[in-house]
Amino acid sequence: MILLDTHVLVWMVTDPKRLSRTADREIHKAQRDRSCAIASISLWELAQMFHNHDLRGVGSIENSIRDILEDTGVKVLEITPEIADLSMAFPETYPKDPSDRLIGATARAYGLTLLTRDERILSSPLIRALW
Repeated sequence: MILLDTHVLVWMVTDPKRLSRTADREIHKAQRDRSCAIASISLWELAQMFHNHDLRGVGSIENSIRDILEDTGVKVLEITPEIADLSMAFPETYPKDPSDRLIGATARAYGLTLLTRDERILSSPLIRALW
């Protein structure tokens, strides 16, 4: 299973050409096995994008998010007490954004590789990340 950063999921759906070759290959491989996932905080980030009209959907924000999940087959990994704790343990060099911390902590808790374009996450020795 791989974990997708929110922007990777968005590009996967709206503009796959923005994905790196590595990300595209890993996504296709994981989709065959139905093993793509997102952290639950990504649902909130998607809702914010629909609300701000950065993404266009049909119907309500809820329905638009459900459509993305159904179309991609992406699983949602919920925040757990362990993930909440891990999100506080990153060093100062790791992004301070709570979403980035929860996504990174989800990858660590589940032992997953995170697909992201974020250079600070990619350079972290605590996260297995690819772009």
